[in-house]
Amino acid sequence: MTRYILRRLAMMVFLLFGVSLLVFLISHLVPSDPVGANLSQTAMNNPEVVAAFEAKWGLDKPLWQQYFIYLGNLLQGDLGTSIRTGQPVIQDLIKYYPATVELSIFAMLVAIVLGVLFGVVSAVFRNKPGDQILRAVSVSGVSIPSFWFALLTLSVFSSALGIFPGGGRLDSRASIPKGGTGLYVLDGLFSGNFSMVGDALSHLILPALVLGFFTMGLITRQTRSNLLETMSADYIRTARSKGMSERRVVTRHALGNALIPVITVAGMGFCNLLGGMVFVEKIFAWPGIGQYAYLSATTLDFPAICGVSLLIAVNYVVINLIIDILYGVIDPRVRYQ
Repeated sequence: MTRYILRRLAMMVFLLFGVSLLVFLISHLVPSDPVGANLSQTAMNNPEVVAAFEAKWGLDKPLWQQYFIYLGNLLQGDLGTSIRTGQPVIQDLIKYYPATVELSIFAMLVAIVLGVLFGVVSAVFRNKPGDQILRAVSVSGVSIPSFWFALLTLSVFSSALGIFPGGGRLDSRASIPKGGTGLYVLDGLFSGNFSMVGDALSHLILPALVLGFFTMGLITRQTRSNLLETMSADYIRTARSKGMSERRVVTRHALGNALIPVITVAGMGFCNLLGGMVFVEKIFAWPGIGQYAYLSATTLDFPAICGVSLLIAVNYVVINLIIDILYGVIDPRVRYQ
């Protein structure tokens, strides 16, 4: 297992190198003008200002030279400086990423708990009214656009009923905590500020439900189909013939094997959420990595675009490695060379 993990981590280095090269080339070869996107028309008419801007951000150098400078800085842990914010990209990512992580964790909790529960109930009561209703819910989850569902929930539960706050991570009158993990629920628990915990949770519920709804639909369908297939296996029939209750057959024998493919679906869903859901974050005024990536793309902020892309690539590589390890934990038949 140790050799397998080390080999995967070594492959991660080459993968990130390829991602950095690909993203750098695509972001620079797209027909666009970063000078015009970041300078005013008055500044654009001044050749000295334009030349100073290009020299500051290395745009006056050949593309290959720009990349090797960027790669050299990257090997030292320097992702460059954002053209839009003027701050180091690593600082911007540290600022925005915890918001996306916190929202993604709660969204996945919603998706996994409801998805597995609905999938099990749907499989146990196959072709009955409950099964039909839950299958309709799962299909709705994968069919309804997230931005439309976000607008619907926000207008109903926030604007009309006033049950949940409108947007943001905390109430506008609350003071933003300094330091800590950046995960407001955890920071509130660690500091004993339970009013902050309640405030953060109330702001998390609606966006977490919206983002978790799609993955919940996938997990429900995957759990149902896997459980139905598992429950037709010979060892399940043997367990039933021994007089074991149906509930114990499902929970002790069938569910564990049926959930193995579900791990992959949940892991990929988590990766997608960590990449930032731009429209949902925008609707809920959530200061996450999706908004940061969107603003960076609209201003042609090359260092920020490359930094976000590398972060998303790391997410996928690390989570895929965790998924592979979990396979071996859940299923003893899985062995790694």
